[in-house]
Amino acid sequence: MLKYYKNPDGVVAGIDEAGRGCLAGPVVAAAVMLPEDHGLPSLQDSKQLTESQREAAYEGLMASKYPIGIGIIPPHIIDDINILQATYLAMHEAIDQLPQKPVELIIDGNRFKPYFGIVHTCVIKGDATYSAIAAASIIAKVTRDRYMIKQHDKYPQYDWSQNKGYPTKRHKSAIKLHGLTPLHRKSFRSA
Repeated sequence: MLKYYKNPDGVVAGIDEAGRGCLAGPVVAAAVMLPEDHGLPSLQDSKQLTESQREAAYEGLMASKYPIGIGIIPPHIIDDINILQATYLAMHEAIDQLPQKPVELIIDGNRFKPYFGIVHTCVIKGDATYSAIAAASIIAKVTRDRYMIKQHDKYPQYDWSQNKGYPTKRHKSAIKLHGLTPLHRKSFRSA
């Protein structure tokens, strides 16, 4: 069972991203504020859930009253500022969308660009440790996966309904055969 990250001054926001290592599509970040008694038993690191479990957890979170923010940075911005800066930007956009200000940010990973006036703590493997970060990982992953599945209809030769833009053999072969789309990150090597 995942832990609740306690701050005596109020509710924290868990933050995670999806799509950093992709060759195509946006980087997506989510910020989720969960109270200790959130009552969502299915929360786990999104990588530990099946697709149907992630979808169910996503639907439960989106139907809940808990504050959620989502930031989406497209490939051309990733190419302009680099993937690390684009990830920070997506995280900041997700925080901007929260309807209330958290007292602290807990971020999955070991680096974060400070957000104006809110203290933060980076947690390696935070998505497998704290419920708020796990919730953010689910929101970010499902949001991005759904987007890439829709884009598959436009570009079926890249198999995005299966690989979601990650560098699989089939995706790399399709790039060699068909070239890049507007959704490909031109700053990433595809081979």
